[in-house]
Amino acid sequence: MKEKKKPQITKNKTFSKINDKFLELKKSKKLALMPFIMAGDPNLEKTSEILLKLQEKGADFIELGIPYSDPLADGPIIQYSASKALKSGTNSIKVIELLESLKDKLHIPVILFSYFNPILNFGIENFCELASKAGVAGLIIPDLPLEEASKFSKIISFYLIDLILLVAPTTSFERMKMISNKTKGFTYLVSVTGVTGERNKMENRVESHIVKLKEISINPVAVGFGISCPEHVNRVRRWGADGVIIGSAFVKRISNSSEIEVVNEIGNFCEEMRKAADQ
Repeated sequence: MKEKKKPQITKNKTFSKINDKFLELKKSKKLALMPFIMAGDPNLEKTSEILLKLQEKGADFIELGIPYSDPLADGPIIQYSASKALKSGTNSIKVIELLESLKDKLHIPVILFSYFNPILNFGIENFCELASKAGVAGLIIPDLPLEEASKFSKIISFYLIDLILLVAPTTSFERMKMISNKTKGFTYLVSVTGVTGERNKMENRVESHIVKLKEISINPVAVGFGISCPEHVNRVRRWGADGVIIGSAFVKRISNSSEIEVVNEIGNFCEEMRKAADQ
């Protein structure tokens, strides 16, 4: 069997689109805004329009979910969104084909969120190769054990994709250091215990976790789970995070909007969060 050749890298091309973007934002002292949406909700055509609208309205990154039937880390809002997306026929290959079709229009880094089973069923090498060709910059796999991350990271790094790992509020300091050493692109700091979903308030211990992560690693820190309003975004910025990830609040608005209005509704909310991130 012939050894697979590495993708060609020019002198001007870096290994991480995500790192490049965070460096750019750091120079301008901007908090990175990262909306999460579920691919295929309400359908892939609308997902395409929403992605471009988010870019237009100030998103710096987009986290795009691949729907899965047994989402362990997701609350009811995102579970419902995934269920609708599956019913509309969305799967991994269709999500990658969608991104491939937008390569010349969507210029901000896209990070795929997927559970491990769909990737395994697809074939890890095949998935990474196709995702790379479609311009995917990063991958989040919430159910991938830390102990398996190093092996998997080597595979996806071959295709210039960053494997992004999560730190929970309950993560011990020693394990936090292990995660920080293995994550690529940024460290995803989960702000609450439990699953995704909108929250009324944020836990103050998030601030100390941000400080600890910055002491032990040079990786940017982005905070997600439970962030749903401008006040939360302002607080994350004051606490010294490099990015904010907003999921359920976007997904809920997609579910509550008509197909005619959904793109503009999401655009308006993104604009509101952009203003909050810049204050």
